[in-house]
Amino acid sequence: MSRRKMMLIEFADRFMASRETKTQQSPALERGARILDMVARSKSFLSLSDLSRELKIARSSVHSLCQTLVNLELLIRRSDQTFQLGPHVIRWSNAFALQSDVATEFAAIWDHETGLPGATITLTVQDGAEVVYIAARNNERARSSLEFRVGMRLPAAFTATGKAFLSHMSDYEIRRLYAPGLPEPRTARSIRSIDELLGELRDIRRDGYSCDEEQVAEGMVCYGAAVLDGSNRPIAGVAVSLSLDANAMTDRTAIIDNVTRMAARLSHRMGADLSATGNTGRAGPALPLQK
Repeated sequence: MSRRKMMLIEFADRFMASRETKTQQSPALERGARILDMVARSKSFLSLSDLSRELKIARSSVHSLCQTLVNLELLIRRSDQTFQLGPHVIRWSNAFALQSDVATEFAAIWDHETGLPGATITLTVQDGAEVVYIAARNNERARSSLEFRVGMRLPAAFTATGKAFLSHMSDYEIRRLYAPGLPEPRTARSIRSIDELLGELRDIRRDGYSCDEEQVAEGMVCYGAAVLDGSNRPIAGVAVSLSLDANAMTDRTAIIDNVTRMAARLSHRMGADLSATGNTGRAGPALPLQK
């Protein structure tokens, strides 16, 4: 699901770029998008001849493009040799709606988190062995060597949100994911072995939150938690990052409470059954859940 989220982002970025910057457009991508648009808008099923005529593209080119789209499950070839949208388009649509919802909810609550001076708040999705940042509020008072940016990718094994995602996987799945080995360490504190990672994940499952202490950047600590969907599966990760010398670090419990409450609130909005997981946030007054 996460990989398809990023495929959607990449496809959308390329398509918009092809429309806005003619000198950088990809003819094949543009034609493929036009075919998908035509099939989506049509009230009847279209054949190769129909598409060629309406789009003014040579029939041989339409045939090649449609075959590629069928192979990618973006189109389905019907028994009468006409076409309809394929299941991959629907998966993109569902992923887009889901991601948009969680990003919107995240934006709606981050300005209310005023109890974290010097903190940076981020939202990520998982893409295999990496996390991709889809929202970030960098605090101007934060003194960190790393500035989070939308689109940034970091190793899941080192980041707080990445560890939160991985904690929902079995040990077998973790070993299979990292069969080629862990990524190159980013700092002297980055974990070095699968067994060390599995030990951290066991602690995360027990405690309900994750921690990256100088594994991504020296002088920075991050606390994270997973955002769950209606099936109680992780769809995003939220994290708070601070400098190790920040005043807020004097109250570690309050920081963790804040992170887990944010994750619980987002999970609630995404339809998760938090009572089934026991992940209702740590001790402390819960944030009001908006209806």
